[in-house]
Amino acid sequence: MNNITMKMNADDLILSALKEDITSEDITTNSVMRNYQEGEVDLICKQDGVVAGLDVFKRVFELLDVNTKVIFYCKDGDDVKKGQKLGVIRGDIRVLLSGERTALNYLQRMSGIATYTRSIAKLFEGTKTKLLDTRKTTPNMRIFEKYAVKVGGGYNHRYNLSDGILLKDNHIGAAGGVKQAIMMAKEYAPFVRKIEIEVENLDMLKDALEAGADIIMLDNMSVEDMTEAVKLCAGKAETECSGNVTKENVARLVNIGVDYISSGALTHSSPILDLSLKNLHAI
Repeated sequence: MNNITMKMNADDLILSALKEDITSEDITTNSVMRNYQEGEVDLICKQDGVVAGLDVFKRVFELLDVNTKVIFYCKDGDDVKKGQKLGVIRGDIRVLLSGERTALNYLQRMSGIATYTRSIAKLFEGTKTKLLDTRKTTPNMRIFEKYAVKVGGGYNHRYNLSDGILLKDNHIGAAGGVKQAIMMAKEYAPFVRKIEIEVENLDMLKDALEAGADIIMLDNMSVEDMTEAVKLCAGKAETECSGNVTKENVARLVNIGVDYISSGALTHSSPILDLSLKNLHAI
């Protein structure tokens, strides 16, 4: 995540998180540290995983005090090990203490998503299938969580509702059927937009193909039906598999041959990566 992206999209969100944690003052820090004192603290990894979100972690401290210095011994996407020293933060001890939890919340969450994503993405190495995230993200965390998916080796589905057309079951119900929904989307949307539609069985799939859908999402279908669906779509539409895809059950989907597999679990069910700030001392 570069500086331009950070300043344009992330700073306001990070400041909001800091304001959530510090409404008027950090009363604990102010009680034990009355005046400026330069200090240093270590960023320590407490379990094996993939690190992601280092720039966001750093930005938390910079927004509190531009003079804070953060030195990393790793980069986003690196495999990290339990006990590894990932970096050092130097600056006003009051800033180090007040920014600690917010900075770690971002880094632990993003690293956890990258770690979980990589564990699934590895299963599809050597295949044409790409692992996608979804919009099942934590409110106000989407930019961070989707970035972490990419660091972990996954790919981003549409960013938000303005970013792409995806006709799901309730859209189909509102339109009156698969063919009607696709027809209405084609009439409304710019021609440069692809139209994706969710289907739950082979009859809906055939309707979607006849109506000219660009991408067909196979939702909660059996492995047998999905295999047949991929054959029917060959040369006509791209395919995406979705529906309760997790690390525990994804192996069954590896050889089906879909173009994409989307998993909400990448962002809504990944555990954090345990990280800590330790050894704070004055310098």
